[in-house]
Amino acid sequence: MIRIAIPNKGRLSEDTRGLFEDAGLDVRSKGDRALTASLGGVFEGLFVRAQDIPEFVADGAADAGVTGLDLVRESGRALEELLDLEFGRCRLVVAAREESGVTSFAGLNGGTRVATAFPNLAREFFTRVARSVEVVPVSGAAEIAPHIGIADVVVDLTSTGSTLRVNGLREIGTVLESTARLVCAPGAVAGPRARDLEDLVTALASVLRARTRRYVMANVPRAALERVKQVLPGLNGPTVVDILNGGHLVAVHAVVATASLHRTIGDLKGLGAEGILVTRIERLVP
Repeated sequence: MIRIAIPNKGRLSEDTRGLFEDAGLDVRSKGDRALTASLGGVFEGLFVRAQDIPEFVADGAADAGVTGLDLVRESGRALEELLDLEFGRCRLVVAAREESGVTSFAGLNGGTRVATAFPNLAREFFTRVARSVEVVPVSGAAEIAPHIGIADVVVDLTSTGSTLRVNGLREIGTVLESTARLVCAPGAVAGPRARDLEDLVTALASVLRARTRRYVMANVPRAALERVKQVLPGLNGPTVVDILNGGHLVAVHAVVATASLHRTIGDLKGLGAEGILVTRIERLVP
């Protein structure tokens, strides 16, 4: 079996399960508290804490794993990244109390205490920006540290910055931008399970690719085909199909980026298109 370490709780776990299920790897476990689950075929899921996954993968307890880039970097383990899963987006930032007057790293002196659940990343960062600080490791809720005298600033994760602002903290710099990643041990992609890992990456990537695209079909005037090619470039240009008794109309099909869909539909209507149909794509393998 190919063992894949999956976060056991939280939003990262939910997003990972959803992605795997969309890729045809349904998570089938014996109960909510089960430590393992069948993912179908040769794949088996191991449910562990997200912060432990880099160690599980590096030590060979799992062949691959899904966890945040922030946790991979903090672990210090040399893992190979197979795929950016594009969810769990957040930033690891440096923040100081609003009333402190600190607005940049220049305001941090040698006596500055930094509370964080990411001590390794914090030390590396402050060394890189040539600031001498004392790192104070905490297990969670770092944002409270400046208010109770444990530290002067924090290095903490944020998605929107709202939690920091609610707690009277101001961002003064970004340490790392993070998303969920599929990782494996170094050399695994060339090992005996390389084909299975490649199939896994292909399956997950096809779902991620499909989520940002739509399939567009429309009947357009044959005389407008040259201009239609500019509106519907598709992967290799639009597919053109003759319509039975369609007369001057032909059917065109293409894959379009979701972000530009509104403009595409407007341009097609401007070229005299009829019967425009837009559908979701489950998987897309180029």
